[in-house]
Amino acid sequence: MGASPLLNYEVREYLLEKWGRKCAYCGAEQTPLEIEHIIPRSKGGSNRVNNLTLACVPCNQKKSSRDVNEFLAKKPEILKKILGQAKASLRDAAAVNSTRWKLYETLKSYGFPVEIGTGGRTKFNRRTQGFKKAHWIDAACVGESGEHVAIPHLKPLLIKCMERGNRKACKTDKYGFPNKWRTRQKVFFGFQTGDMVIAHVLTGKHTGVYVGRVSMRKSGQFCLSIGRDTEGKKEKKDGLHRRFFRTLQRQDGYSYGF
Repeated sequence: MGASPLLNYEVREYLLEKWGRKCAYCGAEQTPLEIEHIIPRSKGGSNRVNNLTLACVPCNQKKSSRDVNEFLAKKPEILKKILGQAKASLRDAAAVNSTRWKLYETLKSYGFPVEIGTGGRTKFNRRTQGFKKAHWIDAACVGESGEHVAIPHLKPLLIKCMERGNRKACKTDKYGFPNKWRTRQKVFFGFQTGDMVIAHVLTGKHTGVYVGRVSMRKSGQFCLSIGRDTEGKKEKKDGLHRRFFRTLQRQDGYSYGF
């Protein structure tokens, strides 16, 4: 397709939504998909979106320039489904779009500066600038202003829902036999797992000041989750004595980090 890169992104996003992000011919998922002409251009087909579908590389190569009726002659059910879906509209997407426009008009009526854009353009802006996929980055890359986004060291606050415990009376070994009995006590030395704390560690290999979510032990040696390192792996400081800790916020069922 000889259209602009942005238009190609728009068309591709439309087709991904329409065809369920899988190969139309074999149903393969989680694999590279190529835009494919249902009726080849060499046989009178056009570049209109109702003549386009998505195919995995093996199916695209196998079909080559053959007509879809010839390619799926022995699979009439798949052929019928493809020809029917090619002419179908995205009804669910249309409903979402109508809601989106109503939201847009409402926000504008309050005088807020609002900018909108398609999902294809957002993806185009994000990829051309080399950003990874994340909802907050997509929000920054929406519309015309999203073509030039600077995110040097900005990290969003990550909030994750955490469990408050479970009803297991004991832990088991690999054979399913009880090997550790759980205590009914949740609070030790004034701390409970999930509390947000600050730790002023004065001695040892972990000397420094840390803020994070604490996992307590009745021994008084706690583990502190302080976020993620430069590679995105969870970073913890284990074996810190309780005397170094001070509570910032009692556990509320969520963890917080950057």
